[in-house]
Amino acid sequence: MTRTGIKAALTDLLLNDEITLDEAADRHFTPDYRQRTDGEWADRTQFLDHIAHLRTLVAGGEIDVHEELYDGNKYADRHTCHITKKDGSTVSMEVYVFADLAPDGRFQRIEETTLMLKGSDADRNLGSVR
Repeated sequence: MTRTGIKAALTDLLLNDEITLDEAADRHFTPDYRQRTDGEWADRTQFLDHIAHLRTLVAGGEIDVHEELYDGNKYADRHTCHITKKDGSTVSMEVYVFADLAPDGRFQRIEETTLMLKGSDADRNLGSVR
């Protein structure tokens, strides 16, 4: 089984222009995927709406994984997203993730909380904006 990780998933979703959003999602997330970000639940469709919106805002970036743990079908990490938006502004968010992996290694559920390190007040909801 090849397991996904947050850096690979976010890179494909937000920073890899060579694959479509659907290809990126199918590569890293199960059809029944759901996510809770800062207390707000989203199903796969809502999550992909969020990512599609981010793709209109994000010009580039980097994902720094500080800690990452796999334990059977459980996954946890702490990472920082450094994003440059198309308007030239930058945002950095530290993210804490707990997740379940499906038997095929893709994310089935993620629960995360975000901490804004750099950016404007308008960027505070970047982790869940649609």
